[in-house]
Amino acid sequence: MSGESAQGGAAALAPAAALMARRFRGFLPVVIDVECGGFNAATDALLEIAAVLIDMDTSGTLHRGATHTFHVQPFPGARLDPAALQVTGIDPHHPLRPALPERDALQRVFREVRRSIHAYACRRAILVGHNAAFDLAFLNAAIARTDMKRNPFHPFSSFDTATLAGAALGQTVLAKAATVAGIEWDASSAHSAAYDAERTAELFCQICNRLRASYLQADERACALGWFDALAGEPSDTDSALD
Repeated sequence: MSGESAQGGAAALAPAAALMARRFRGFLPVVIDVECGGFNAATDALLEIAAVLIDMDTSGTLHRGATHTFHVQPFPGARLDPAALQVTGIDPHHPLRPALPERDALQRVFREVRRSIHAYACRRAILVGHNAAFDLAFLNAAIARTDMKRNPFHPFSSFDTATLAGAALGQTVLAKAATVAGIEWDASSAHSAAYDAERTAELFCQICNRLRASYLQADERACALGWFDALAGEPSDTDSALD
């Protein structure tokens, strides 16, 4: 994206920027899904990463935004569990697989996330995931391995759609939660990072939109308590962390 087009995108989002920044206290939700060579973030390969941006319109309604997905080369010495590869269907050594080194893949994801953070006037991103601790653990492990600087994500907090769906819909499995929410689910496409991330994003947006009346009531109370400027929507100086 050129500088001119990036500025144009930011200008288009400007009316909704204050609403987004206020909705999650300056944190921008970004859905991350990873497909891996096992379950141990310290030893097992990160093989695919997808980031789905979350957009907001001027009414305060959340929508699934752009998807950015990359195949990733296993890091040297990475463990590849055959059972995990069978589930994902990934052949890490296929000659036509367009995989990038971990650092390159992370840089590309972070570049898009930072653009969205800037466009929505947020301070940093917060990971949204289905069983988010898994995705956040692999993301943080890759960041540490590659010595990445300027991580745009909160290092330990996240929004978990398994928890949200369990509370709102009575279902914790992504496929079942999406189905009862009326979101199309194609079992043959599951375990693709992009597909799972997009369905997770739609689920997150739907639950948050259903809770909008509750949020507005709480926001009114927060203003009455002096936590926000009722007009500008700015948090107090001491209200700077999610945790």
